[in-house]
Amino acid sequence: MYLTPKSGLFLGGSCVSAIAAVGSIFELSYGHPDFGVPVTAIILALSIPLTGLFFFAAVKDARANMK
Repeated sequence: MYLTPKSGLFLGGSCVSAIAAVGSIFELSYGHPDFGVPVTAIILALSIPLTGLFFFAAVKDARANMK
């Protein structure tokens, strides 16, 4: 089994940050974000790289446990 609790947490973080990115895009395209444009833009700017980093960390951890 390759999925460890650590890689599962990384995958969960990747999913949550991806959902935040998509939600921020919808909020910004709607024109009236609930948290305001600057806060929503910051959430979007942070969530996109976090999604990639969490996913990369999950894959790296799973590959390390293949042995």
